[in-house]
Amino acid sequence: MLKETFTKLLTKYTDDDRLTNILWTEIEKNYTDKKRHYHTLQHLDNLYSQLTIVKEEIKNWETILFTLYYHDIIYHATKSDNEEKSAELAEKRMMEISVSKEIIEHCKKQILATKWHHNSIDSDTNYFTDADLSILGQDWDTYQLYYKNVRKEYAIYPAFIYNPGRKKVLNHFLSMDRIFKTNFFYNKFEEQAKQNLQRELDSL
Repeated sequence: MLKETFTKLLTKYTDDDRLTNILWTEIEKNYTDKKRHYHTLQHLDNLYSQLTIVKEEIKNWETILFTLYYHDIIYHATKSDNEEKSAELAEKRMMEISVSKEIIEHCKKQILATKWHHNSIDSDTNYFTDADLSILGQDWDTYQLYYKNVRKEYAIYPAFIYNPGRKKVLNHFLSMDRIFKTNFFYNKFEEQAKQNLQRELDSL
């Protein structure tokens, strides 16, 4: 589904099948890197499923799709500029297929928004960042698998370094008035997300 959707997306911009395959292979290679345990193609698939539900509310579906495929294309647990690097690569690749400057800039802003997940004046961005956080509001078994996979991605760090950092992240979300900006995702996931976050925090 992910490959087919990406291929269809690019047909508007290029009829070069070879280039399309090169761009998809790059995405696939990065998201299947052996060091990744959560930021994988499965994460993209979940995002796509969540966003498809609210597709009628999204103003620019093409931009959302480009953001989906490129928002985590660069991901190194030891780096703090993953979003910036991902946005840079997205811009480079989209320029190669002559995507409009407007879509490119919008996509970059959406990618950068996943760094902090703050409320945006752009509703599409809020839908995207909410979908990106939807894992927080899944059932406990799914959430538990998520945070264990995140821990694997940060395996380079011992517990005495990782745990305080993770606690900071959890407390950040728990201190928010609303984790989810859109009413749809708020009503669907907020309560369960708060419960999951607190339960993980209590376990550390």
